[in-house]
Amino acid sequence: MRKVTFGINITLDGYCGHESAVAADDELHEYFTNLLRDSGVHIFGRETYRLMYPYWHDVAVNGSETEVINEFARTFDAIPKIVFSKTLKSVEWNNTTLLRSNLREEILKLKEQPGKDIAIGSLNVASQVAGWNLIDEYHLVVHPVIAGKGPRLFDSVENLRLNLVSSKTFGSGAIALHYKK
Repeated sequence: MRKVTFGINITLDGYCGHESAVAADDELHEYFTNLLRDSGVHIFGRETYRLMYPYWHDVAVNGSETEVINEFARTFDAIPKIVFSKTLKSVEWNNTTLLRSNLREEILKLKEQPGKDIAIGSLNVASQVAGWNLIDEYHLVVHPVIAGKGPRLFDSVENLRLNLVSSKTFGSGAIALHYKK
């Protein structure tokens, strides 16, 4: 059975918005590239799709960043993606499928198929999937930043107990925490 994994950057006060001043350096991108290499499909919603495309596709094609960030972009670009949205009419990113409903059913179906992990890369999607207790592993990178505003991690999930598997400290002061349920 395939695992469902969720990875995200958060601040010390639990905010996960891209507007937070997190250290998105080569070391962090290398960490997330390694997580992506274990993934056979990446699932996110409309807002994350719009944040990621076309930026990461363009970096993958043009190689406009550092070599480590370019490798992240190429790895991310190559992975099949599923976008769940009721409002998007189409998606343009290569290897991307647009689905409109039945997120829970799709996750359960993917878990039964052979292959690499199922990565969740969207806060909204992750909140729903965590509420159904379908996420097997969490990769939280906590940055030494107090944002004070933005989207919060799992406002709607209650009493979910996790076990710490490992941690890694980055030169930026961020700490990657790997949990399993």
